[in-house]
Amino acid sequence: MRAQAAVHFEGSSELQIREIEVAEPGPGTVLVKLGASGVCGSDRHVLDGDWQLPSPTVMGHEGAGEVVAIGEGVIDVEPGDHVILSWFYPCRRCTACLSGRAYVCTGSRSEECVLPDGTTPLALDGEPVYPYLTAGTMSEYAVVPESAAIKVPKEVPYDVASLIGCSIATGVGTVVNDAEVDAGESAVVVGAGGVGLSIIMGLQLVGANPIIAVDLNEDKLSAARELGATHTIVPGPDLAAQVAEITGGGAEYAFEAIGRVQTIESLPGLIAPGGTAIIVGLPPADAPVSFDALALAETGKRLLGTNYGSTVPGRDFPKLAALYLAGRLPVDKLISERIQLSEVNEAFDAMRRGERARSVIVF
Repeated sequence: MRAQAAVHFEGSSELQIREIEVAEPGPGTVLVKLGASGVCGSDRHVLDGDWQLPSPTVMGHEGAGEVVAIGEGVIDVEPGDHVILSWFYPCRRCTACLSGRAYVCTGSRSEECVLPDGTTPLALDGEPVYPYLTAGTMSEYAVVPESAAIKVPKEVPYDVASLIGCSIATGVGTVVNDAEVDAGESAVVVGAGGVGLSIIMGLQLVGANPIIAVDLNEDKLSAARELGATHTIVPGPDLAAQVAEITGGGAEYAFEAIGRVQTIESLPGLIAPGGTAIIVGLPPADAPVSFDALALAETGKRLLGTNYGSTVPGRDFPKLAALYLAGRLPVDKLISERIQLSEVNEAFDAMRRGERARSVIVF
């Protein structure tokens, strides 16, 4: 099968729209016709050279579509099902998976951009092409492991479903699974991009108050207010004092959703004694941060890292889809632009300029 896809070649920050070959699904894998793919900051890290991957690479890791064929042994889905793709497929066999912590699976080969058997289902002119995080959702078709294709109701639009697969799962999961924020607790979110806005939606969902959004972009702050932020701040040297004034001494939770060293290092100053700072944004590789360890210990402040919002896809994707259908998770408000595959480079340029909440490719 042939498909149009956005392909990244090492050394370039631009994607090329190329026709690739897609293999039929083998044992334990699923062929999905994509309906939508998100344009995420994690993709940009690859394009900008922050992270190194096998190349060439079909980009995209937030996707949703319809199952069109299944390989031998697949029992979780069947042709015609609508699915959300998980970019970190669990092996379902390691100690982490068996203990319910699929988000730290040690048997997944997702980060190698290959299927469980070490192969890639994609090719370009007969040579291997690697699907980003074994998803490669910026393509008309994808072949993924069965554990990466999670069935959801057909009533969920593909564009909404695609974002549930990464930014929503990460943002809401960070609030619910990692921080375990309770109703009435205070929180500040640094960065009001796609993941930051998803965190705000999660905080609104659990009843946090106040919810403070911090960003340089007024349009993003406006989106934050629409999605549940009670206060918005354009950051400056007095950010910690502003947060302390609003919360009465510092927030109980502070989330960093950008992945910048400087903003990560600012987190301890935004929380009250006994508070929790959560690193959600992913910085470039080999970018260490520094903290005053003595101050953290003496004030009982906690620093928490999170991966994928501690999401268990088979458990959490259907829950998030149900919350959307119930009107409690307005994912569609996160989408600022619906674009064609050919417009993907313009979407990344807008992201670099700090524009748009989320762009979604619609096939």
